[in-house]
Amino acid sequence: MNSYEHTFVAKQDLSSNQTETLIKKYQDIINKNSGKVLKTQDWGVRILARELKKNKRGFYFHIKFDGIGKTIDELEKAENIDQSLITYLTVRVKKQELEKNYFEKVSNYEKR
Repeated sequence: MNSYEHTFVAKQDLSSNQTETLIKKYQDIINKNSGKVLKTQDWGVRILARELKKNKRGFYFHIKFDGIGKTIDELEKAENIDQSLITYLTVRVKKQELEKNYFEKVSNYEKR
């Protein structure tokens, strides 16, 4: 089994119930297709680098999981037809860093 990091961006006008349902939907797809969700992070609403599908902001979600090719195929097939998503990206990684939080706040002193 390979390790993956999957990030997807949903439209910003979704309610909190809709975003929770969306996360659960994609976790279930991973688990039902020979995958194992290791960690899920909600990165919140962020400004997109460029306008995508007439959206300037979006809800960012990040899932770290182990899976096989079938897991990725089924996940991306479902995302291609989901109208509430703006974009997504799946990246194969060598080792999962479950402790690392990419969007944690760092003080100016720690940056030096």
